Amino acid sequence: MIAVVFSGSRYADWRLAEKGRILHGFRTTGINPYIQDERFIQQLLNKNTQLINNAERIRKIYFFGAGASSKERQEKIEKAFNQFFKNAKVKASHDVLASAISTFGNEKGIIGIIGSGSNAAYYTGRKIMENNYGLGYILADEASTNWQARQILKDFLTEAMPAGFRDKFVRKHNIDRKTILDKTYNTPNPNIFLTSFADFILENKDDPYMEGIIKKGLEIYVKTYLVPLSEAYPDATINFTGSVANNYADWLRQIVKDHHLTIGTIIREPVQNLLKYYLNKN
Repeated sequence: MIAVVFSGSRYADWRLAEKGRILHGFRTTGINPYIQDERFIQQLLNKNTQLINNAERIRKIYFFGAGASSKERQEKIEKAFNQFFKNAKVKASHDVLASAISTFGNEKGIIGIIGSGSNAAYYTGRKIMENNYGLGYILADEASTNWQARQILKDFLTEAMPAGFRDKFVRKHNIDRKTILDKTYNTPNPNIFLTSFADFILENKDDPYMEGIIKKGLEIYVKTYLVPLSEAYPDATINFTGSVANNYADWLRQIVKDHHLTIGTIIREPVQNLLKYYLNKN
């Protein structure tokens, strides 16, 4: 049995398969080695019945996740998983590689991610070319759910949010200044708090205030990531994964077009295509 895992900050999507057939598909809380230690990850694994029941049968695990960009953090994932999956060989890698494989396979191109976080890179068909992007939810993540939430929370706190939208926001989340500051600065995983506003943002995407924030983020993302990459690799196809890229695909395509670029494929979740890719290799 093999397991393929694709994790953002909010959720981790799992697929368990054997002899070319999917046996189980489910979600757990997101696994991010940048902000979680081995003990937290092991506790998370021990909370899932599907994993407990199949742990000894799994022989290979392909894990891809936000925050798993360095060798040190990949080893943290592998060590935590090896404690739980006693018979499995674990390979951990970055979510950018997963997105590239899921949309390009073995072909080359520029891959973008806009979901709970955001990133972009050039993919050779085998590996991701290193760059200075992927600075995380504090310094970067332009256009992502994290970024969108930071904008609306700041506007809420500084009373820059339109009154009608503010009322709607409070009714939905029953939130105040103390709660926002406490969850942002005094909890171990503030990015989880930020991504909790994803559904509200999507529900209100046609409100002029919210539409403006979403489009502003996409514009910044395109200028920051896609334009430089396209100048470096002018003939490269651009593909995307992620909930934000998928949910606001029409706006994203138009903004990219305004910069004289074109998007190929956009998929919300890479895990299904990843599973197909690795089933063909096992």
